[in-house]
Amino acid sequence: MRVFYKAYPRLEELNDKLSWSHYLELMIIQDKDKRNFYEKECINSNWSVRELRRQLDTSLFERLLLSDGKINKEKVLELSKEGQIISKPSDIIKQPYVFEFLGIKESKPFLEKDLEYKLIKHIEAFLLELGKGYMFVGSQQRITLNNTDYYVDMVFYNKYLKSYVLIDLKMNGLKAENLGQMNMYLNYYEKDVNDENDGKPVGIILCADKDKVLLEYALGGLSSNIFASTYTYYIPDKEQLISEVEKVLNNNNK
Repeated sequence: MRVFYKAYPRLEELNDKLSWSHYLELMIIQDKDKRNFYEKECINSNWSVRELRRQLDTSLFERLLLSDGKINKEKVLELSKEGQIISKPSDIIKQPYVFEFLGIKESKPFLEKDLEYKLIKHIEAFLLELGKGYMFVGSQQRITLNNTDYYVDMVFYNKYLKSYVLIDLKMNGLKAENLGQMNMYLNYYEKDVNDENDGKPVGIILCADKDKVLLEYALGGLSSNIFASTYTYYIPDKEQLISEVEKVLNNNNK
């Protein structure tokens, strides 16, 4: 009980939307900003205790902070006070995405179509990992241009952005042509699929690895709504993620 009262000294501040089981998970988080973030997200996203544990295990707080490499104290405080606020496309991006729920061994050779199949089979867990406001539209969505068919691996709609979110899966590293193809998909959706109330579509390329230098140069002149992030089949090392966050914060404060 001492741990609980240290985390929550004022009982009147407890939220009746959360159960005692929620607070048992939250109270062990020593960092106050991080604890506040998970508490806000439990309320805002209506997480079950199981979902909260999963997000804690996969270090969601750190992954959101590492999503664009521009961590500062203001961003930490924003997550602490408000939870995850989605007002622009970059707000939905994580680094990395974690697919531990697929039960795939990192060394096992895999095809993109097999990864797509498994993600669809575990769509509830995948939607939790993607984040707030996602609705699944479909897989292998066809685009026909000049009598040539192209297929978007997975298409979602995000109700907060009011935008289609197109996801392309890559088993290897990011290539420049992947970005150009995604740009073509986004242009098609904006012109031929969007309704007048829809926002600009967003493209996310999920790959095993990405080259930051290639990404910076290849994105020049392309849509600012294209993002590349990595994915992993296992839960990342928490201490390593925390260390990365602290390193960026310290560099920004110099």
